[in-house]
Amino acid sequence: MFKETPWVRRKFAVERLVASLFALMAAAMIVPLLLVVAHLFWQAWPSLSWEFISAFPRNNLKEGGIYPAIYGTFLMVAISLAITAPIGILAAVYLNEYARDSWFTRIVNLAVVNLAGVPSIVHALFGVGAFVWITGRPCILAASMTLGIMTLPVIIASTKQSLAAVPMAFREACWNVGASRWQTIRTIVLPNSISGILTGVILQVSRAAGETAPILFTGAVFFRRELPQSPLDQSMSLSMHLFSIATQGGQVPLSIQYGTAVVLLGLVMAFNLGSIVLRIYFRTRKKW
Repeated sequence: MFKETPWVRRKFAVERLVASLFALMAAAMIVPLLLVVAHLFWQAWPSLSWEFISAFPRNNLKEGGIYPAIYGTFLMVAISLAITAPIGILAAVYLNEYARDSWFTRIVNLAVVNLAGVPSIVHALFGVGAFVWITGRPCILAASMTLGIMTLPVIIASTKQSLAAVPMAFREACWNVGASRWQTIRTIVLPNSISGILTGVILQVSRAAGETAPILFTGAVFFRRELPQSPLDQSMSLSMHLFSIATQGGQVPLSIQYGTAVVLLGLVMAFNLGSIVLRIYFRTRKKW
């Protein structure tokens, strides 16, 4: 029978100390987050109801619901995703699978990384100078394209990482049996990297849903009495609506302000949960 030595006891004591330190660090991040979420729900509870989600605002936004803002948010994010996701994925496929290592490719990769860190207000000013000028006036389409430009670099970067994670042996095996480069990408590379691609895309959808600056000057409005009829109309948005009612000097009840924040938080959490479920599903289908 072995007996613990002083050195072994010291090692276990240090291990317990380090584990406790890591647990405290995790709690320092998680507990404040839970307290913030609990405070939001507590303050928002008087306003949370089906009418709040499905009704139009009334009495200068002091009563009623936020349905136009929810509808406008989904519309902007959906159009942005429809424009950006194909472009970003195809650009990443070209940069990772076709482009040779050259000074031009390195500059493009550096530009993609740098664009991912540009502040959102800069994208908003670019959207005003480019997309609003093209459409002739602020509208949903201009706001969606601005959101797309903002999220495009991250989609490209996340897709490139997912493609690069597929082992090169898979590609070489396909080439050895006579498959073309595109056949290899379409049947082997993309199916095995789809979990990472979808995760990056959905997480950027979550970011786009919560942005205010890019849509502030390009398509969002303070209040609209009817739903938009086309992408060339303006629309309310949850993030813009929350900013508007929170800066009215206390005229809008706090429960409505917190309720709007909870709905926006719930949408973002739903998108993130969707990305987690998709990632788990596609990872179980991987063959490596």
